Amino acid sequence: MGLRMKKILLIEPLFYRLFKKTYALVKYPLSLAYLAAAIKTKTSWDVRVYNADFAPISDPFEVTYFKGKGFVHYLENLNNASANIWQEVRSVIAVYGPSVVGISAKSANFASAVRIAHIAKEICPETRVVVGGPHPTTAGDKILDCADIDMVVAGEGEQTLVELLHAFERGIEPDTVPGLIFRKGNRPVSTPTRKFIADLDSLSFPHRHAREVLQDYEAYPLSAFSSIFATRGCPFNCLFCGSKNIWGRKTRFRSPDHVGQEIIQLKEMGIDRVHFEDDTFGVTERYLRAICDTIKRVCPGIHWSCELHVRLASDENISHMKEAGCAMIQLGFESGNDEILKAIRKGFTVSDALTACRTIRNHGVHLQTFFMGGFPQETEDSLNDTLKVIEALTCDKVIYSIFTPYPGTEAFDLCHKMGSIPINYDPSLYNHQSPENCFCLHLSPEKFTLLSSRIEEIVVSKNRMGRGGAEPSRLPVHR
Repeated sequence: MGLRMKKILLIEPLFYRLFKKTYALVKYPLSLAYLAAAIKTKTSWDVRVYNADFAPISDPFEVTYFKGKGFVHYLENLNNASANIWQEVRSVIAVYGPSVVGISAKSANFASAVRIAHIAKEICPETRVVVGGPHPTTAGDKILDCADIDMVVAGEGEQTLVELLHAFERGIEPDTVPGLIFRKGNRPVSTPTRKFIADLDSLSFPHRHAREVLQDYEAYPLSAFSSIFATRGCPFNCLFCGSKNIWGRKTRFRSPDHVGQEIIQLKEMGIDRVHFEDDTFGVTERYLRAICDTIKRVCPGIHWSCELHVRLASDENISHMKEAGCAMIQLGFESGNDEILKAIRKGFTVSDALTACRTIRNHGVHLQTFFMGGFPQETEDSLNDTLKVIEALTCDKVIYSIFTPYPGTEAFDLCHKMGSIPINYDPSLYNHQSPENCFCLHLSPEKFTLLSSRIEEIVVSKNRMGRGGAEPSRLPVHR
């Protein structure tokens, strides 16, 4: 297990750029930022982060483009190994010359991750290719069906990857490293499950080393470094969400002071607006208010945004958030039909969500709403209900997605039992704007496409008249 040198390249796979050369992920991916920070502070390895989906000049996303010409371009680029975009990846890997390549993958960009793994092995067969992220975690040892992938990091990766690198440099087998899946001989083996990180304050600030480790750092706008996590784990139990497979359902909280210190560090970089990437901000009323009090005390003048659960959108909570600098809230409305909301276990009614929207706007906070169509239980009536709510709703932006059952979620298992997932299911064909998506038990693909397109038209029209805001985080790959 000898190494040429202690160099690891962490890669965010291509996705948006496969649709259009001027579409891009213009951010420093938090998952890779946390991994790089852990490697930088706890090992002697040289680490570089390469966001292959970044472009210095990018256009705003257009939902209809993803389903039309964009999807055609996506398939062409994905299946053309000689495309310029893959030659760029080849060049970055070859020039840096890593002994380990780490790839973070979701279901929708896993096919891209596989191609990158192949490129890495073509350049140097001795390169160890390690993958992690939502899709590898849920798919498990099936990931090793790809001969170019050597190992899977399941779940949280900071501690696992650090221990794995230590094993590599010592030339020992990684059997004693929890949270791994790898080949031993010709068969996959799994080490014990890695326990969740109990003390999140022990993690290094993810952006502190960005200038040192991020490929093309100078080409990124400051806004690319404005994301932050305060918690890991979501107590809610939405049918379609795979978050619990990575973080668990028991929420772990960073101390408010630790969060405040990270925001101060971001302000020192020149950032005056941050976005909380938590599945749901605050989680509890007590923690939400503690975070707000800390931000107001140590970071006066900072503006921030977050995604909030309807249950937490009380008048008192929104007042605390506004006083602490909250400028925009994203609300996961999802459906305008109570039966659908019950089926997907959102834990609130349409009336509750509408009240939350009014409360947010009454406090002068910008509002973005997430809606999703095409759930397994969806009917023509339920989609029309969603359309009516969107038409009547007053908000700054509506983000409309098409339901996508990701492997490892209950929604995926349900669709599989219903027979709406083909035997040769290819996750690279399905994302939140894919024309391939139709998992409705009561609607034909043609009927669903017609109804969904009508909703998209209304959404586009409303957003043209809106005041805009931050780019949606759920288009088209749900975290």
